[in-house]
Amino acid sequence: MNILDRYIATTVISSSLMTLLVLASLAAFFSFLGQLSDLSETFGIWQAAEYVILSLPRRAYEVFPTSVLLGSLLGLGALASNSELVVMRASGLSVRRITLSVIKAGVILMLIAIFLGEVIGPPGEQQAQTRRAAAQSKSISLQGDHGFWARDGSRFVHIRQVLPGTRLEDITIYEYNDHHELQSVTKADSARYEHDKWLLTDISQSTISTKGVTTQKIENTYWDSLLNPEVLDVLPVQPENLSAISLNRYVKHLQDNNLDSRRYELAFWIKLVTPLSVLVMLLVAMPFIFGPLRSSGTGQRILIGVLVGMGFFLLNQALNQIGLVYGFNPFLSAILPSIIFTVIGMLALKRVF
Repeated sequence: MNILDRYIATTVISSSLMTLLVLASLAAFFSFLGQLSDLSETFGIWQAAEYVILSLPRRAYEVFPTSVLLGSLLGLGALASNSELVVMRASGLSVRRITLSVIKAGVILMLIAIFLGEVIGPPGEQQAQTRRAAAQSKSISLQGDHGFWARDGSRFVHIRQVLPGTRLEDITIYEYNDHHELQSVTKADSARYEHDKWLLTDISQSTISTKGVTTQKIENTYWDSLLNPEVLDVLPVQPENLSAISLNRYVKHLQDNNLDSRRYELAFWIKLVTPLSVLVMLLVAMPFIFGPLRSSGTGQRILIGVLVGMGFFLLNQALNQIGLVYGFNPFLSAILPSIIFTVIGMLALKRVF
């Protein structure tokens, strides 16, 4: 990177991160207001604030592409208003060369987005949801009062409650043979994961055969394969808020058990495509900088950025939902909005080259 590359990159990155701070703070503020309606004796102001703070990286990741769009419009727009871009072009830098410098800055921003979405965001969101649920009730209950169902090979597992620390309560395991006949029913009061195994306690096991049903009581026993604890980490959180690694793991689990995985596949591809949308937003911003916004005010740039960002968001949401309803390829549903905006940006940019 030469001096001009560093100058442009510093402008784009600093303005984008400042915009990200503002948008994420606004999102956190409105989220905090939304939590006030859920206040109770166990879930107070401090618990609500803790939930919002832990969720902040996830919210920052969600608004990251829009922040980059607005930040680049403001930062590069200021350079254009101060005639700095004109001086750069007069010194021999072409529009294509300046665009390349902006894309280099975009790569750094893309890495920041990946760090937020993969490293900081998912664990923070998981902690936020777990602590919020634990504060609002004594345990975390999935799917209301009926618990949740999971499949593990030939076993169907019903778990009433999931407690913090990889602990389960009120477990029922239905095991079938190769002919899809019920072979045994095992009920356990509780289970905890230790030494890479599940320790079940207070067990009642009924074995079904042609001779009848036999029941035995067991104080405790280890099960090598009840349910992958990493799968339990996935269940309390929406697919959109998981890391790509967790989504990929859970998709394989669903596919291995012949279960519908389309929603999680779509979320997986969205996770991979979202950082790329940072570069798309920069590409879309460039025609405005060298075109109609080169001499406009800050307010107009913000308005254009908000409108373009909303357009991208709405198109993204619409195509994702249409893809789920009509069974489109998840990868195509996830990447199509970015392809459309990339084409629009390149066609618009070609007019100012």
